[in-house]
Parts: sequence; structure tokens; C-alpha cells
Amino acid sequence: MQSRNSRLNSSALRGAVDLAAVKAAGEAAQKAEQTRAERARQAAAGEGPALADYPLVLDVTEETFEVEVVQRSAEVPVVVDFWAEWCGPCKQLSPVLERLAEEYAGRIVLAKIDVDANQLIAQQFGIQGIPAVMAVVAGQLVPLFQGAENEANVRKILDQLIAVAEQRFGIVGGAAGGGQGAAAEPRVPADPALEAAHDALDRGDLAGAVRAYQNVLSDRPGHVEAKLGLAQAQLLQRVEQLDPQQVRAEAAADPKDVPAQLRAADLDLVGGHVEDAFGRLVDTVARTFGDDRDAARLRLLELFEVIGPEDPRTVAARQALARVLF
Repeated sequence: MQSRNSRLNSSALRGAVDLAAVKAAGEAAQKAEQTRAERARQAAAGEGPALADYPLVLDVTEETFEVEVVQRSAEVPVVVDFWAEWCGPCKQLSPVLERLAEEYAGRIVLAKIDVDANQLIAQQFGIQGIPAVMAVVAGQLVPLFQGAENEANVRKILDQLIAVAEQRFGIVGGAAGGGQGAAAEPRVPADPALEAAHDALDRGDLAGAVRAYQNVLSDRPGHVEAKLGLAQAQLLQRVEQLDPQQVRAEAAADPKDVPAQLRAADLDLVGGHVEDAFGRLVDTVARTFGDDRDAARLRLLELFEVIGPEDPRTVAARQALARVLF
């Protein structure tokens, strides 16, 4: 199992930063622990199946979604593959996902959903194109990727998902498929300084989280996970006291008011409107000069850190930024 130092660095958990996310994660983790304890009690008493008795790949319908995906996600990350018979890229991706689900031997479960037969679920997930792959961990939705991906990238994303499931929710999965899973990998000792920073963020102590991440970076300036944590904590800290209605009114009233555009971009990102946040700041860079341009550019680079350098939206915004700068 990967350590907390392998915290997800792709778009999977960074597509939107919600001010309530820390509290929701804590509540979800507590609920997941309660569900695991109850399932263990039932298995010990012979009242229900153990995790090892569940299949690794299963077809899910609207009728079985609650049990097979939501409830199961309290014990193991459930990867959800949205597909259709007519979808060519789906036929390339689905076998990769199925093979990896078997290889991971219970650390994930793959739920396959035919969007034609289960249109309500597809609508609820906001599926606009397939193949689309998401995950559910402790009842929390985790967007992963859309479109066909090669096996190496899928493997990397699944590794990151497994690490975050353990880090945020204490969910480690386990041997499944009739008990044929591989032995658990040795756990890597946690980094106490980084753990302190994560714990502060989990408690909603944003100032404490900022200080703790800065302490890590003072000793290890290139620490990727600490950079991400600091960027997230600082973003949440900036928007914590903002009045969204006032901020958006000020930004709309004067596109040349750079501080107003920075505040609005922060709110856009926290609300999950990533492209809007990036586009607002690229436009601000394009229309300003000197210190104002530098301020907008630097804020955009900070938000890139929150979303992740490999996210397609970050890549597109970097290209747009380069066009207006050069």
C-alpha cells in the first residue's frame, strides 16, 4: 500500500475545492468506519458475506447502485466505468479496467454501468461523454478521467486513488474475489510533519495547516505534496471570509479591477468552475501590465498548483497564458 506521501496529484481529487470538503471527508470517514465495523460483525456472526466473497468486477444497475457502489465504497474504493455497447473507445478501455481490477486483487472494485440502460445514473453523475470513469470512496464522488487512457496512465490514476482512499478515509480494501487476492504490501512509515499538516487541514484549522505545510517546505523546498497542501490551504483561507455575491458584483462591474478578479477567480475554483477561474485570470493578464499583470499571472500559477500540472484544464490554460504573454 502506498504511503500518504503518494497523495493524489492528478485532477482526480482536485477538480473542485469545496469549503465544506474537510468536514465532509471527516464525516464520510467516520461513517465508513462504522460500516466496516458492522460488516465485520455480520461476517463474524455468519449474517453476511465478507469482503473477500464479493466479485472484483460487476455490472451495476439503478436498482443495485446503492448497495453495490455507495455502501461498498465504505470498505473499498469503487471505480465506476460508464460505457455503452456502441462506444468504440469503451471497448478499448473496459478490458484494461477489468484486467487491472483483477490485478489489484481487492484494493479496488470495478462497477460497470451501461449508460443506455441506466440513463438516470448517468444524468445524476453529469455524464456528457463516454467512456467516463469516476470513483466513489466512503460515499464521496471522485471524478477520475473521461475518454480512453492507456494502461500506464490508468494504473497511475488507480494508484493515486488507492493512496487517497487510505489517507483521507482509512479505506484500504483487501483481498477479494473468493480470497484470491495478493498479500498486503508493507506500509511505509508516515511523515510526522506532513501528517500534522494534513490533520490541521482535516480539522479546518487553515492557519495551522498553512504553517505546518510551510514548515515542511522550509526543510524540503521541493516537496510536491506539501506544495499542493499549502496551495489548497491558502486558497481556502483566502475565500473563507468572502461574500460571494459582493465579490462577483465587483468583478463584473470593473474587469480591470485586478484584486476583484483575483477574488472572483478563487471563488470560481472553490465552486468547481475551473475553466472559468483560469479563463478569468488569463483575460486579466491579457488586459493588464506591470504589477497588475504579475499579480494575475502569479495567482494563476498558484491555482495551477491546486488543480495539478497534468490536468487537461491546466495544460490548456498554460497554453492560453503563453499566448497572451508572448
